[in-house]
Amino acid sequence: MKQIILAATLAVIAMPLVPTSASAGPLENACLRLDRAQATRAMCRCIDSVAQRTLTRSEQRRAAAFFRDPQRAQDVRMSKSARDNEFWTRYRAFGAAAEQACAGR
Repeated sequence: MKQIILAATLAVIAMPLVPTSASAGPLENACLRLDRAQATRAMCRCIDSVAQRTLTRSEQRRAAAFFRDPQRAQDVRMSKSARDNEFWTRYRAFGAAAEQACAGR
């Protein structure tokens, strides 16, 4: 489970767009584009649901950008900016909550 969350947050996405529902959030859409068997619709929906409860919409979009460019995640993690550090703390809490809530999906 930890690997799918890590992959979902740091994977490079280089595959065609996957049709998604209009109500899908940014993390669900990014997750569905993963080239991994574990990235099922149920798993991606669960991850997005946790994101909606733990991150602002802006933070969700920011986290989804990590799928396209994992270097951005590394840059935020290593940043000395208070804003980036606060986001990274919330992002890590989201990851832990998603791992717990979505295990076995």
